[in-house]
Amino acid sequence: MIEAGLLIFGIVVGILSGLFGIGGGIVLVPTLIVVFGMDILDANATSLAAMLLPVGVLGVISYYKAGLIKIRESLWIALGLFLGSFVGGELAVNINEGLLAKLYAGILFYIALSYFDLFSYFRKKKEPKTVNYFDVSKPLWLYLVVGIGAGIFAGLFGKGGGIVIVPLLIGVFHYDPKAAAATSLAALQLPVGLPSVIIYAHNGHLNVLFAGLIALGILAGVFFGSKLGVKLPSAMFKKVFAVFLLVVAVYMISKYI
Repeated sequence: MIEAGLLIFGIVVGILSGLFGIGGGIVLVPTLIVVFGMDILDANATSLAAMLLPVGVLGVISYYKAGLIKIRESLWIALGLFLGSFVGGELAVNINEGLLAKLYAGILFYIALSYFDLFSYFRKKKEPKTVNYFDVSKPLWLYLVVGIGAGIFAGLFGKGGGIVIVPLLIGVFHYDPKAAAATSLAALQLPVGLPSVIIYAHNGHLNVLFAGLIALGILAGVFFGSKLGVKLPSAMFKKVFAVFLLVVAVYMISKYI
């Protein structure tokens, strides 16, 4: 019964992953803890392992056909993710689990509120508006730095890293929200979380069967999520993503903080 539930759950996660370019871990970890009874480190390991395979490749193809992905930038982010993943995994197995949950919820709140521009009141001037995706020109090493930061976060919290990549591409690089989601999803198709998965498995936190079932579901769901993401207007896309983050943050706090 739990196997069927994990497969269906994977499909739902895949839809969200394709829609928001987040890799799915933001939903995987809290749900595995609360619904499926895993502890946070087991949930992190399952989440990262489920996303090792290119489960979002169908979504990437949809975004690429829509002209929203630059492969070179995605590859540099992917390299950073791989490097940062090792550091995040080591931190996770050596830190208090309650502290992990608190840090995660706090970060989600901050990112979600920033998407609603609630912090703009405290700024002297407004941030520049997003520009055409292909007009964005930044040094490639900056994409590597983004990837490293996202990789540390991913290894620490069991996420795919997109929860860090997408806001940075929008807020710092001024990407269109849909282009940011597409670029993030493309970077996450390589096995960038492998170092963290090895560390978690070495410490006895990985269930390969559960991870495989979820991965299969994600593969099916991400195609439909990316199709919906391509059709959503950019402004609406950003707000929907912000609401999504707030819901997950409240969910985390209400259940295990």
